[in-house]
Amino acid sequence: MPLILITPLSAVPGALKSHAPSHMVTLLSEAYMIDTPAGFAPERHLRLSVHDIEDPQGDQAPARAHVDRLIAFGRGWDARAPMLVHCWAGVSRSTASAYTILCDRLGPGAEHEIAQRLRERAPHAQPNRLIVRLADEALGRGGAMVRAVDAMGSGVMVTEGYPVEIPLDLA
Repeated sequence: MPLILITPLSAVPGALKSHAPSHMVTLLSEAYMIDTPAGFAPERHLRLSVHDIEDPQGDQAPARAHVDRLIAFGRGWDARAPMLVHCWAGVSRSTASAYTILCDRLGPGAEHEIAQRLRERAPHAQPNRLIVRLADEALGRGGAMVRAVDAMGSGVMVTEGYPVEIPLDLA
């Protein structure tokens, strides 16, 4: 089944074994950036060095160039095998990035439904608002992505999320 799997860094080895993803997105600060796992095609591993901050002026803040690379990478995924999206805790950068890929794939008008499905499956999700805002601009959604994520409300506070599967047919 085509799906996006969102995990914290600690769950990546298990997710690689259990789900055999064809594509992987890593969102970590430069100091913690991981190498492409052995046996995984480097061109199918997008590594974005960004901190989990929402101030666009901050050092290593997510920027439009990061979001543009994420969108282009998502468009290169054929969805025959899962895509793994992870950050340090699996709560903010990864949920915002998975949301971005899903909004692009499912098109305008699906933003609210995708956000609600994300909340149902990941009560801990707190999508990085800067990534969402930049993606909304990049995809020309006129604020729909931002409003949908705002409508999700605050997530349950956790120190680390758990693996969450978002099937494309449920998004």
